[in-house]
Amino acid sequence: MAVIAKQEDDSKQDGLILTADGMSLKKSLARSLRMQKLRALMLILPLLAFILITFIAPITDMLFRSVENQIVRETLPRTLNELQYWDLSQKKAPGETVFHALYDDLEIAIERKVHTRLGTRLNYEQTGFSSLFRRTGRNLDAIGKIWQKQFEEFDPFWKKGENWANLLMTSDWINNAKEWEKTSDHLQPPFVLKPELVNLLPKTTEAYSAFARYVQLEENEALYKKDPWPGIYIKLYQDLISEPDLSALSGMGADELRSTAQMVSTFETISFKDGFLEIDKDWGEIDIWRTIQVYASSYTSGYFLNAIDMQNGPDGPELRPENERIYIILFMRTLYMSLIITFFCIILGYPVAWLLVNIPTRKSNLLMILVLLPFWTSLLVRTSAWKVMLQQQGVINDILVWLGLVDDAARLVMINNQLGTIIAMTHILLPFMILPMYSVMQTIPPSYLRAAKSLGATNWTAFWRVYFPQTIPGIGAGSILVFILSIGYYITPAIVGGTSGVFISDRIAYHISSSLNWGLGAALGTILLGVVILLYFAYDKAVGIDNVKLGG
Repeated sequence: MAVIAKQEDDSKQDGLILTADGMSLKKSLARSLRMQKLRALMLILPLLAFILITFIAPITDMLFRSVENQIVRETLPRTLNELQYWDLSQKKAPGETVFHALYDDLEIAIERKVHTRLGTRLNYEQTGFSSLFRRTGRNLDAIGKIWQKQFEEFDPFWKKGENWANLLMTSDWINNAKEWEKTSDHLQPPFVLKPELVNLLPKTTEAYSAFARYVQLEENEALYKKDPWPGIYIKLYQDLISEPDLSALSGMGADELRSTAQMVSTFETISFKDGFLEIDKDWGEIDIWRTIQVYASSYTSGYFLNAIDMQNGPDGPELRPENERIYIILFMRTLYMSLIITFFCIILGYPVAWLLVNIPTRKSNLLMILVLLPFWTSLLVRTSAWKVMLQQQGVINDILVWLGLVDDAARLVMINNQLGTIIAMTHILLPFMILPMYSVMQTIPPSYLRAAKSLGATNWTAFWRVYFPQTIPGIGAGSILVFILSIGYYITPAIVGGTSGVFISDRIAYHISSSLNWGLGAALGTILLGVVILLYFAYDKAVGIDNVKLGG
């Protein structure tokens, strides 16, 4: 008792309140709150992970794809390194060193079959690149084989890949490679070049190393038996023409290398530039090289510029030709028609929501079933039904002609235009407007209107001054739902809208699924997302998002 009394005295002196276990009450409460927060976090963790995987990650990937441009730099590193010294103001194609570097890059790219992807990427910026790279890929070997043929004709030693391996690789590696070929149950032993040849034949060993890495890692074939690429013969010629000192070299292939070195000065050669121009004259066009130079960076604004009908020109961003500007028109049309659809949904949905609240329960339930009925039918079926009804020989025109309101020779054109899109989408999105307004109207006590009328207000004044202001939160919630849904629709506008009624989402879907221009599709989607966010904040400033309700 004395100890407890002493602890109580001490705690009073220190100004602290202790719990039964002797801990400070403040610390105990803090620990309890931490445990509560941790339990709450564990409860929402599955939902949080689901949102991160299915929502945040795809949006992040879309944002990245809209600026990613690494394929150009990864495929043409040597070319871009040489191209930085090219003077565009001279109005002529680059010189021999650039074409030489282009040959080295494309030889690897063609073997890896990525040159077509590069051509497709650059074709988004300038038409003709795709066919240019495909044609070059089929004929590039013709340049290297000019050297290869002369080496092989001079000495058959150069025809066999095994002879190249014996010349360039250490004997230990050759033995290990042969052992690997017998089993092939593990990775190939990493190739080991003879140290003396790395210094004597630097270009050859560098090119052969790139060839060896490709064969071992990507093809997983026996390297020592593989015939080298034609470009390696070019590198060997360049090394030998510089007259390296091969007198001390020994081992397999040393004599053949020395005898060949004495004869390479008689070999015929061609300019790399001439070789590329012989494959395709477009390699001499300045615009081809300007486009490669402009898109040399790993990240680019080109997709976003294309998304707003601009392009990277010689002097910076510039507008595309007038006949190529389509995206700004589609953006404006999407916003304009989405607002019209939202307006019509408000006009048509408000009376229906009012009826649902004010008519007897039995009739209200029946009307609610009719409102919800479209949700039980496929979107594609509903859209196709409108296509049947709106066409010139469709149900609506037939009824109008039967009633005498429209002449049979002048039937209304309500399909494949903006009118068709507005009608079909208003019908499809109308329930999303009715339900929020209905849920808010249900919470408004009828006594408010009776009180207003008892004070002398007319029916109109009571509605406009008392009832309508209380329904604005429901209108706001429905408007946000309808507008955001309509701005992203593409199936309905594509079916009933024709060329004048499609939305920007149609182009996004086209680039993602058909043209495979994911960068442009991502840029268009990012801009659309940004526009929606800006409009959301503008709505918040004007109306106040806190005033939006779904009922209660």
